[in-house]
Amino acid sequence: MSTEHIDELDGEIKAWRTSELHQLVSRVLPERCILSEQAQRKPYECDGLAVYRVEPGLVVLPESKEQVQDLMRCCDQHGIVVVPRGAGTGLSGGALPIVGAITLSLSKMNQIIRIDADQQSALVQPGVRNLAVSEAAASHGLYYAPDPSSQIACSIGGNVAENAGGVHCLKYGLTVNNVQWVELVLADGTIERIGSDAFDSPGMDLLSLLHGSEGMLGIVTEVCLKLIPIPPVTKTLLVSFAEVESAANAVASVIAAGIIPAGLEMMDKLAIQAAEDFACAGYPREAEAILIAELDGPLAQVEHELALIKHVFEAAGATEVRVADNEAQRALFWKGRKSAFPAVGRISPDYYCMDGTIPKKNLPAVLKGIAELSEKYGLAVANVFHAGDGNMHPLILFDANSSDELQRAEAMGGDILALCVKLGGAITGEHGVGREKINQMCVQFASDELSQFHALKQAFDPHKLLNPNKNIPTLARCAEFGHMHVHNGELPFPDLERF
Repeated sequence: MSTEHIDELDGEIKAWRTSELHQLVSRVLPERCILSEQAQRKPYECDGLAVYRVEPGLVVLPESKEQVQDLMRCCDQHGIVVVPRGAGTGLSGGALPIVGAITLSLSKMNQIIRIDADQQSALVQPGVRNLAVSEAAASHGLYYAPDPSSQIACSIGGNVAENAGGVHCLKYGLTVNNVQWVELVLADGTIERIGSDAFDSPGMDLLSLLHGSEGMLGIVTEVCLKLIPIPPVTKTLLVSFAEVESAANAVASVIAAGIIPAGLEMMDKLAIQAAEDFACAGYPREAEAILIAELDGPLAQVEHELALIKHVFEAAGATEVRVADNEAQRALFWKGRKSAFPAVGRISPDYYCMDGTIPKKNLPAVLKGIAELSEKYGLAVANVFHAGDGNMHPLILFDANSSDELQRAEAMGGDILALCVKLGGAITGEHGVGREKINQMCVQFASDELSQFHALKQAFDPHKLLNPNKNIPTLARCAEFGHMHVHNGELPFPDLERF
């Protein structure tokens, strides 16, 4: 997809020529850290949301925090825009390049600096893969809990930028709940450490602010992660249902029974069949929906919760409750779930992965609404989501070669997110806003809230050099797209021209 598909940016940005950027950057970085040829820059034109593509003006790959610092001082001096990039697995266009700007890839900063078993922590650079942390900590009987489906490839710096979750975030929390402190380089080259080795740090909770900030406030150069002991016992269940509504209701029943599983995932029939064809995980192809539940902890606790959760599932109408017999079968259950996204890619030329969050009690209503929208727009949907915490990932199937299917998919995705907001949810749970959901921010937030977001951005980045025109829409943009959020029937800023 060309840049013609991307909406106009909010505000003027100077577009530098590649040769100009190269000349300036080569003063502070060695040539081995600079990609200027078009063929070298091409792989960086998008993140995991490949329908949006922009060729970066220049790509740089610093090897140390000092190089990041020198680069940002140079960019601050000359007014050069910088788009930070992790592993490129993001799904909202957060790492989408900006014409005539620098894309700063942190993939070379990929060292695990230390594992501290006594403090149960890991100090890592931003380019370290998520899964590599648990692999390095395993010999100490520890692991890193957040596990996005892309954990084999996604990086810790990107996880912080998007506040990534995963199948185990129901019990162990998102990235923000598993980070002690973050070191970052600000737009002017200043290095700051936010957070503490202690349970809390003095002052405002800026650590939470940084999680999900999508590279708009600073560039992460080090992260201190919390590690937890590997549970002594883990049991994984595969539960089948003849009706999607029964599976959705079972999720709320599990939580109501006082059980907090380590993970509780849901897939509908289309997703089940695609995953089974891809991963051969032993999923029941005839089921309308399945839940994958995982319990972990001491043996007595797990045995008690296992008996209780089986009863809850059977009472909710489960047609089959299967417990993994061994570690190999447990891994196979999860392989199917974590392969769901690429598996769906085999049954459709393209798909559009949404990311909304809702209260668990509203799962049946949202699934019904998605089915109605699927019929309205004439596009099939495979539902795969973190059911336990209400984070939904509807996969809208379409063919970009068809004249209007991408536009219909985007419109349907916007309606799904609006439905999530209407039912008390949010437009993103872990994928971020980026460029993809910037219009839906106007649905989620009122004008005074958006103004506060802009004020926070200004405090960290007064010259708007870090990933501008992502995440936070202007009030004029909201008015133009007809998404101005109105409270109590009163239109804010009545003097603002409406388009």
